Amino acid sequence: MTDRSQIPEFAPQGPQLVYVAVADHIAARISAGELTPGARLPAERDLAEEYGVAYLTVRRAARVLRERGLILTVHGKGTFVVESLPTDETHPHA
Repeated sequence: MTDRSQIPEFAPQGPQLVYVAVADHIAARISAGELTPGARLPAERDLAEEYGVAYLTVRRAARVLRERGLILTVHGKGTFVVESLPTDETHPHA
């Protein structure tokens, strides 16, 4: 069940980079359960239209989400929420 009250409104402000704001918003959607483990994300162009940003902005946001360990892109298949979300213990800050 999705709890949309946990997902902040997408409204980048001030010095925040738009692609980071998109990444943070998608991460919030994953945390709230709107995007579940194993779920396929919409195409980058569709996300760009949904967020009102350029396609390359979504592409950079996806790179950030991959670096955070939240999504996985499979060439020819799409981009998916990872099956097991990372915890602080799996990514030690060494």
